[in-house]
Amino acid sequence: MRAIIVEDEILAREELEYLITKHSHIEIVDRFEDGLDVLKFLQEKEVDAIFLDINIPSLDGMLLATNISKFARKPYVVFTTAYKEHAAQAFELEAFDYILKPYDEKRIAAMLRKLETTFDREHQKPGQSSNAVESRQRSEEKRINLLKNDKYIVTSSDDIYYAEAQEKVTNVFTKSGMYKMPMSISDFHALLPQDRFYRCHRSYTVNLSQIHEIVPWFNNTYLLRLRDMDAKVPVSRSKVKEFRQLMHI
Repeated sequence: MRAIIVEDEILAREELEYLITKHSHIEIVDRFEDGLDVLKFLQEKEVDAIFLDINIPSLDGMLLATNISKFARKPYVVFTTAYKEHAAQAFELEAFDYILKPYDEKRIAAMLRKLETTFDREHQKPGQSSNAVESRQRSEEKRINLLKNDKYIVTSSDDIYYAEAQEKVTNVFTKSGMYKMPMSISDFHALLPQDRFYRCHRSYTVNLSQIHEIVPWFNNTYLLRLRDMDAKVPVSRSKVKEFRQLMHI
């Protein structure tokens, strides 16, 4: 993957580049401080991803992202900002992620894994494989055996969107369907990668990388809307503080 960083604070730019280099194979091909310079660059060259600050000179990050959203080939946009109030607008523009400053290394690392995995899946040609891609995915993904019709379906944990407790079983939801696991949700949650799945409610665990929208709900709680699904996953009141810290909101 090829990417650019748009950030007018030198220390923040250097820290972000260091973390990207440390936790991914992404190549940083250029760095910018000014939004108009980025727009001119993108009119002549293509990149796969943009790490974009909002408060930048000439053309702020939101206006720049609005212009980018009209491109025929749109790069992934990851907002990196100190302003949490723009998150809803960012996701309306189909931003890949929204990272708040000061940077949390674990949060950055999880985002980069998700970004590279998404890019690999969307750009790999049918019938072809890459040893480097397969090796990286094997090291990052965990396989989970999901039960359906008395058969175990070997499933990447990345393909699990959320799980819901239902009496003595756990319903597990993927994009392709629902599976019933004969165990408690606590036991099922323990099988999952702990850096990617969060027990947001006593009856729910959710894949953080599949969260598309965080919607305020009653009693200062949240409903989570997931990518490519109509489901809404609640965050319990007892988990709100921890969830806000985790998601930097």
